[in-house]
Amino acid sequence: MVATAQTPDTLARLKASGVINLGVRESSGVLSYTLGDGKYVGYHVEICQHIVANAERAIGRKLEVRYLPVTSQNRMELVKNGTVDIECGSTTNSVARQKEVAFALTTYVEEVRLAVRVNSGIASVKNLGGKIVATTRGTTSVQTLRRQARANGVEFNEVFGNDHADSFQLLESGRADAFLMDGQILAGHIAHAKTPSEFKIVGEVLSVEPIAIMFQKDDVAFKKLADDSIRELQQSGELARMYDKWFVQPIPPKNTRVGLLATDTTKAAWANLNDKPMEDYSKK
Repeated sequence: MVATAQTPDTLARLKASGVINLGVRESSGVLSYTLGDGKYVGYHVEICQHIVANAERAIGRKLEVRYLPVTSQNRMELVKNGTVDIECGSTTNSVARQKEVAFALTTYVEEVRLAVRVNSGIASVKNLGGKIVATTRGTTSVQTLRRQARANGVEFNEVFGNDHADSFQLLESGRADAFLMDGQILAGHIAHAKTPSEFKIVGEVLSVEPIAIMFQKDDVAFKKLADDSIRELQQSGELARMYDKWFVQPIPPKNTRVGLLATDTTKAAWANLNDKPMEDYSKK
């Protein structure tokens, strides 16, 4: 395929500039988070670093890696306009988003749930009547909760954080009764809370969502490189080891454990690598 103004060519851009911009998150659980001083780590950050190494081999030059913090609100636009070459956060692959951006093979399948205080009395969506639920601007989860609440005849109030850390702070400070988000993000913030024992994850799984690394749409060569990089990690067993490193073992900066073993759904995604959107996971 010949690159045009409408067809991005990430590898050519990287070869010309010698710089690759990785979109990272300040507080996306253990997928992508900051240690401060411009340092970012996590499961998806490490996978992106493997993709970068393969990109360097493909273009025949070393790349300067720049980490650009993105948010739930601006991440897609920064990928679409080429400011970010790869987004290494916690983005759900959906049909709507596939119309605007591309996703690598799924590396993690998320289960959306609620975090609450241990003494809150909240055990499921049915207990949210009149409660204040925090979630993060620009995420997909709240639409799912609204549907579940309507089905149960429950009305709740919403409050939005600008990022996941902000949303958890709403729960931690008592300004919200629950925090709705991806399970691993909830677990990560509870692990790093001032008093982790005061919080727990409760309720039914509200949605199952494939989480994937994101880049510009219609760049066939770069998608192949990213997908092949993930296949290498899966076939060597490194993908499972990386998961254990970030989700199960003690992680920096406090050497706390998130303690989330890989679910059967995530293991199935590894065994049959694909880039299916979340809508496919809800089909019976």
